Amino acid sequence: MSIEKTDPKKNEIAFKWFNSYAGVTIKTPTKTLVIDPVDVYAKKFPTIDAILITHEHYDHLDGPLLRNMQERTQCQILADPTSIRKLSPSIPTEKLQEMPPGTEIKIDGTSVRAEICNHPAANTPITFLITSEDQVKIFHTADSLPFPEMKDIGATHKPDIVFCTVGIAPSTSPQTGTEIVKLVQPKVAVPYHTALKEDLIEFCKTLAKEAPKVKCLVAKKGNAYIVGKEQKKK
Repeated sequence: MSIEKTDPKKNEIAFKWFNSYAGVTIKTPTKTLVIDPVDVYAKKFPTIDAILITHEHYDHLDGPLLRNMQERTQCQILADPTSIRKLSPSIPTEKLQEMPPGTEIKIDGTSVRAEICNHPAANTPITFLITSEDQVKIFHTADSLPFPEMKDIGATHKPDIVFCTVGIAPSTSPQTGTEIVKLVQPKVAVPYHTALKEDLIEFCKTLAKEAPKVKCLVAKKGNAYIVGKEQKKK
């Protein structure tokens, strides 16, 4: 089932990983957020409340695509400072929201908070902590390597789900993804940002050994999944 036809209920969110990078659609009972869209068609997103951009690299930021998506849906774009500078010539100013770490905005009952990111190859990278109107919490870690403050994020916000980079980005691996989980201690961990099935499998094997209480959910690209009090595939 496509995520457009998926209707998460109270205390649930739906998500879809749609490329080999950090591209994820998050759907709450009332809102749809798209993170780092590249290698997709704008027409695949008929309804968007906000697009979230973590940093300026080609596999996270596609300016012409974002312009097309924004024009079609009139959504807000929330992004790190470097990406905002790149987008400002082509996106209406009132539709752009700069999100340095520590910034938090509300989209009705859903909140989006920018956190720091350990991705030295980018200029001003951020991670995103999303809290649905029912307090389901999602931590999207962009291309981040582990960093000590992740432990504080986990203790303070108690994310239900964390997306962990396990490949492609410099120095990332299934092991660094596992270290993120050990710091954050979510209920569900989803490996992403890799083109290799082996990375996803290795992450789950490593997680089973080092953080056995955390559920590993290997998402098939393009499929919709529900996370909440119960985890089930749609």
